[in-house]
Order: sequence, then C-alpha cells, then structure tokens
Amino acid sequence: MQAKKSYGQHFLKNDSIAARIAGSLRRAGDTGRVLEVGPGTGMLTKHLLAQSGWTVYAVEADRDMVAYLEQHYPALRERLIFKDFLDFNPREVFGDEPFCLIGNFPYNISTQILFKMLDYRVQIPEMVGMFQKEVADRVAAKPGSKVYGITSVLMQAFYQVEYLFSVEPGSFNPPPKVRSGVIRLTRKEHFELGCDEKRFRTLVKTAFNQRRKMLRNTLKPFFPAEVLMNDPFFEKRPEMLGWEDFVALTTKSSV
Repeated sequence: MQAKKSYGQHFLKNDSIAARIAGSLRRAGDTGRVLEVGPGTGMLTKHLLAQSGWTVYAVEADRDMVAYLEQHYPALRERLIFKDFLDFNPREVFGDEPFCLIGNFPYNISTQILFKMLDYRVQIPEMVGMFQKEVADRVAAKPGSKVYGITSVLMQAFYQVEYLFSVEPGSFNPPPKVRSGVIRLTRKEHFELGCDEKRFRTLVKTAFNQRRKMLRNTLKPFFPAEVLMNDPFFEKRPEMLGWEDFVALTTKSSV
C-alpha cells in the first residue's frame, strides 16, 4: 500500500514500537473497548487484536486502507468504521459507554483530534497516541517552556500527561521529516474544573493569541482596567501560568 500525502500517512513499520504503544494502554481492561484512529496497514491493530478482553474498533478515512484491513484483519471487519474521525460521533457506536483511544495519529489533524477527545472526555478515561514530536512536547510541556500553550493548558486541566518515548523517522514508511513522540493521557477522575468551561477555554485562547504580551494587555475583555493596571499578577505572560492559574482567572473574571 502506498501512503497518501492528502491523509498525512506515514505507516509505522517497526513492530516492537507498535507492540510498545499497544502495551502502554492501562485502562483498556476496565473499559473493554478500544478505538484506534487511522489504523492504516494495521501494524498497531494486530497488537490490539491480540489482547484478551479488549473489543477493538477502528475508524479509517481512506477507502483503500479500509479494503486492505478488511482483507488482512477479518476479525476487525464488523467494527471497522469508514469515516474521518473528526466527523465521527463515538456515541453512534459506543452509546454512553467508555472506551480508550489509541493511534498513530495523522500529523495534519493531530491537534484537532486532541480537542475532539476533550469534547468526549466523559467517555475517554485514557488515550495513548503517537504525534509529531513537536505536538507531543507541547501537550506535555510545563509552564515556562517555549512550547507551552493552549493545547498544554486545556489537556492538562482534564488529563494527567505522560511523555512515554520518542520515535525516529526511520521507523516509518515513508519516513516523515520530523521525529515523533508517544504520550499517554489519563483522565483525572471525579474532577471538577471549578469554573465555566466555555469561558475558561476562551480566556486561555485569548491570552495565548498574543503570547509575548503581558496579561494586562491581552485580557482586557475579561477585567476592568483598574484591576489590570493595579494587580502585579497581570504583568505576567501566559506561558508562566499553570492551568490552575487560568481557572482562578476565569473565576475572578466572572464576578
């Protein structure tokens, strides 16, 4: 099978890495259901299917890949969904039941996949995924890092993030021009954000849209001018704040 640039395809060919990614799921035994995004030629799929107690589903946007998977992995045939993950409604398959998410995610839509995962987080207790290393680093970044940003804050607010390992370009066919990174996200159980989530997201995005500016310049829509000018906290830049700080700001802005 030839990789298609339009789908951002780079097929993993290193079997030991595929096994390591599959083995990084910890909650699949609890949910009993695993959804793989973009299985491609099935390098990761075969290791998922080999696990006992897991019912494996896969969503694939490429018709040729679907035909290939149906031929080579007949056990998956009835649970293979021909659709773009971004257009897929998990409740059509899982109802309200939980499932774990896994994949060698297409690099051209990887951030969008993360944001969609947030929308369905009540059903997704865990995700293990391979991303372009730049994206993986960003999700796991701590405050003060140059790559810390919107994705870091939003994902870390609801999930514990672990950077597991890096993968070199030679492990793929065709090799990408960048390194890859595998991360695990584990949902915080019984967690309440403590503020209006929509306002929280808006405030975070507004702050980072001009990340080099101080908060007193970027958060004018959320606070009176006297508060912004008199409180030294607003002299900070957004990359200096943890997700808890953004929750506190959101709460104050709602008063």
